[in-house]
Amino acid sequence: MTADHPNDLRRRWQTLDTAAGGLTLDLGLYAVSAVFATITAVTSTLLPHRAWGAVAAVGYLLAALAVVVQLLLRRHRPASRLIGLPARWALTGFTWASTALLPVLWQSVERATGRTDRAQEEVLVVEQAGARLLEHGTPYLGRDAIAALPPAEQLLGYTPYQPGMAMFGLPRALTDTWWTDARVWFAVGTALALALAVATLRAARLPAPAGADHRRDAALLRGVQAATVLPICALTLATGGDDLPVLALCLLALALAAADRPGRAGLAVGLAGALKLFAWPIALVLIVWGLTRRAGTRVAAGAIGLPVAALLPALLVDRGALSENVLRFPLGHGLVTSPAQSPFPGYLIATTLPAGRLIAAALLVAAGLAIAVRLYRRPPRTAVATALICGYGLLAAIALMPSTRFGYLLYPLALLTWAPALHRTVDAPTIPVPDQLSGRATSV
Repeated sequence: MTADHPNDLRRRWQTLDTAAGGLTLDLGLYAVSAVFATITAVTSTLLPHRAWGAVAAVGYLLAALAVVVQLLLRRHRPASRLIGLPARWALTGFTWASTALLPVLWQSVERATGRTDRAQEEVLVVEQAGARLLEHGTPYLGRDAIAALPPAEQLLGYTPYQPGMAMFGLPRALTDTWWTDARVWFAVGTALALALAVATLRAARLPAPAGADHRRDAALLRGVQAATVLPICALTLATGGDDLPVLALCLLALALAAADRPGRAGLAVGLAGALKLFAWPIALVLIVWGLTRRAGTRVAAGAIGLPVAALLPALLVDRGALSENVLRFPLGHGLVTSPAQSPFPGYLIATTLPAGRLIAAALLVAAGLAIAVRLYRRPPRTAVATALICGYGLLAAIALMPSTRFGYLLYPLALLTWAPALHRTVDAPTIPVPDQLSGRATSV
């Protein structure tokens, strides 16, 4: 049996994506999501997840029923406004509000009234980091301070994020109420970044035939759905949330790259990198993209400068605490072990084979080298190629990391779905890549 050619796979996806004007895939998305949320509400061992599922299942079910009505209207009243792209955008907004924003507010209010099972550990860690930043000038505890905590609290003593993440915990440090819950501000940051990304892609387009504009808007809608109503994203925002503003800023950076605004793309991905390490590989690929347009310095100024600026105060206040939290703990050398242990290949290799951790690390390094060679030989010349490299690269990294979790899949899934929305928004010329960068580069 031979493998399908990538173009064949792309055509099959386009056929599925556009069936019944996109409504067929909408129905599948909402129906499967409703089943997932229902199963989560009934079977999850994590109480915040169960609470999310109970609310989100209703939102997904209502969305699925709305799409059924749209399909019936399409058959009997094909000119109805209720089946067009604006209606699909409105339904996506309703679904995000009912499956992500409503659970965020619900759990935040219940937590403010005394419920202790309405937030995952990430929320507590970020809020504690904000309080420490306000009081001590650094969001991190040193190794000795963590060791002095009761054993059951040592895991929460670690802050395995970049210093910028503590900003989302500052409201809680100032006043204790429902709207200062870190998830509320994660949602605000996510919504703002995605709104800017959509506005950027729409504003940067040159005039095109109506059919082309419709296809681009449909691709953009699908990308927004992947970053908002996909259960892995909605659940993450409602219960933990720290990954969503990082993801949204990365999508904004790619939108700015598609609009040929390299300096702003660097600033957006730099903000993401100041929050979490997951944005750093995306920043590196965007810098390579910038080099193909003689704008590598402009991209790097923000992509590297902002994370470094965020790290500098923590480094000056207590470099040992910074190293303990952002290096030693993620690498498995902290006082306690990270709970990120989903059964991906890297974790299974690390836990079942002799010297498994070294083997998993070697495979991860090999994957990184393969991506580096690809960037050297065929640097991405478009935002589409950049998004695809980032998506597949992160997918490989998540699969091979010794400590990882299913929730991290939201990054590659959203990036890969976002890529079609980035096609040729402006006709900016491509600059040839210098030989020392590209080797025998070809256009992507």
